Amino acid sequence: MKDWLFYLVPAAGAVGLLVAYLKASWISKQDPGNERMVEISGYVAEGAMAFLKREYKLLGIFVVVVAALLLVANLGESSDTQFKTPLVAVSFIVGALCSALAGWAGMKVATKANIRTTNAAREGLNGALKVAFSGGAVMGLSVVGLALLGLGSLFVVYGNFGLVDSFDSVNGLDHIIVAATGFSLGASSIALFARVGGGIFTKAADVGADLVGKVEAGIPEDDPRNPATIADNVGDNVGDVAGMGADLFESYVGSIIGAMVLANGYFNAAVLPLLIASAGIIVSVACIGLVRVKEGGNPQHALDRGTFSAAAIMVPVIFGLCYWLLETAGHGAWWKTGLSAVVGLASGIGIGLITEHYTALGKGPVAGIAKSSERGAAPNIISGIAVGMESTLIPIVLIVVAIMASYELAGLYGIAIAALGMLSTTGIQLAVDAYGPVADNAGGMAEMCELPPEVRERTDKLDAVGNTTAAIGKGFAIGSAALTALALFASFRILAGITTIDISEPAVMSGLFIGAMLPYLFSALAINAVSSAADAMIDEVRRQFREIPGLLEGTGKADYAKCVDISTEASLKKMVLPGTLAIVVPVAVGFLWSKLALAGLIAGVTVSGVTLALFQSNAGGAWDNAKKFIETGVHGGKGSEAHHAAIQGDTVGDPLKDTSGPSLNILVKLISVVALVIAPML
Repeated sequence: MKDWLFYLVPAAGAVGLLVAYLKASWISKQDPGNERMVEISGYVAEGAMAFLKREYKLLGIFVVVVAALLLVANLGESSDTQFKTPLVAVSFIVGALCSALAGWAGMKVATKANIRTTNAAREGLNGALKVAFSGGAVMGLSVVGLALLGLGSLFVVYGNFGLVDSFDSVNGLDHIIVAATGFSLGASSIALFARVGGGIFTKAADVGADLVGKVEAGIPEDDPRNPATIADNVGDNVGDVAGMGADLFESYVGSIIGAMVLANGYFNAAVLPLLIASAGIIVSVACIGLVRVKEGGNPQHALDRGTFSAAAIMVPVIFGLCYWLLETAGHGAWWKTGLSAVVGLASGIGIGLITEHYTALGKGPVAGIAKSSERGAAPNIISGIAVGMESTLIPIVLIVVAIMASYELAGLYGIAIAALGMLSTTGIQLAVDAYGPVADNAGGMAEMCELPPEVRERTDKLDAVGNTTAAIGKGFAIGSAALTALALFASFRILAGITTIDISEPAVMSGLFIGAMLPYLFSALAINAVSSAADAMIDEVRRQFREIPGLLEGTGKADYAKCVDISTEASLKKMVLPGTLAIVVPVAVGFLWSKLALAGLIAGVTVSGVTLALFQSNAGGAWDNAKKFIETGVHGGKGSEAHHAAIQGDTVGDPLKDTSGPSLNILVKLISVVALVIAPML
């Protein structure tokens, strides 16, 4: 095959971005509703973009500093550092910019889509679903489009303009791939800060709004009298839209880079991951049009139809690409490589279905937590912890099966292809996931704008499905993190020149222990950050209820901006330490100790981080839907003792499912990516 194949990659990315632009333009043309609706949505949009601007200014400093360090570290040549190249720093900057731009685009459109979803819900369910899902589709297609446009352009430029080596030179392709690893590091760095910062923001506001508004004052969750409700709606966008987008952006890129490194210089095997990802964009675009629902229908069925159709179509596409690139070039095991990708795709769907079982509204585990709430907050919390722990079993088994099956089929390269197979339909998978916070915001705005009850009923129907899709998305992201991290780990071993890792070696075992501890320390920092910010939010909401005349009576006006500012300040300050931890620790262990200790660190953080992330995300999702299940009228309904207990459990689960839990899968991958980037220097 010729290097012209690399030109197909940015072209596919451009197709995704074009469709995202058309979707965004369509959303902008929809009616945002009356003057009050426009006013409320303006508060949310203004708060979300203000947060993002301040976050990106801070991250801009970080990107410049790290790029400078990478540039200095990669200068100079020697026999044992043949893959050092200053272009790693250039790739790092491009990766960070693409990730940040994807988050900005998704956030911008989501804050437009939420009020238009509310207004569409005044007419019917299908119109509201169409707007909400279109908002999610912009996020999904922006992520995969910018990932392939950015990464593909780097390969084209590096391979054809003599900046590294040409594709035809000795070690040329390997040099180009190593230079592109910086793109993955840039994406991972932005993802971690976006996830942690967004998670702290949204949960500080959510906890304050729930505990003071719902429990103490006895007013609805999204009542306009609650000063924290705008900050809560802003948080849904910065945490679950921009944060999740950045998360899957770096998983997507990491799986591609890992597979390319493990191709060991074989051109066709190296280009295969890029073309599978490119085909996935086209398939996602085609299946996005399948998501529609009739009035009175179930939105979950519409979303499932789009997701499962994309997965089904990808199977023959993957086999076709494997045959074209591998069999025609004399690589007889093409079907084994294709089957590895399908194994990964199937395991991702399986993890999603299991996550749905443990977190879906009204099903066994969630119904059990709701029932236990009749006995108080403590039984609710105990039940939720047990559900979260139990929920790790089957996903881990599925991950293990995927690892072993893909390895038997195609070795370490097969594991990397399995990770990519799981992420091949990221475009529509993320569209389904990002739909959730748009629908959630739409319901909040229906409440704040005091629209008729049937509007809130329709948005609640969309939101209940959104809670499940969000939980599935987190499970999907965590599962892909495990396979991606393993692929990156194998790539690190190759570049670091490590042939065997003996766990009886003291350095390796010590690294394992440190790695296993890191997710717990990271989670503690993230949860404490939410707790600290929530304390400030609670004090502010109480102050406003106490000092603003007529606020609770509905004649006074809440100071929404103050609550948004509290969440913004807290999230930007508190995200620095856990984010820095993920970069500093592997660098310190690798340079100050040994590359074997670093290998142990990666193994420890992967195993510990994946299981802890599954527990936290699923427990939090189950607590959330147990509360919503009670709000449907069971066990006494809203305002009952069981409801108050469920609110307490949901509050405990909030930082687990939206801050520390989903951030852990980024921690796992970022440590692997950092190790991969510094491997040629060790």
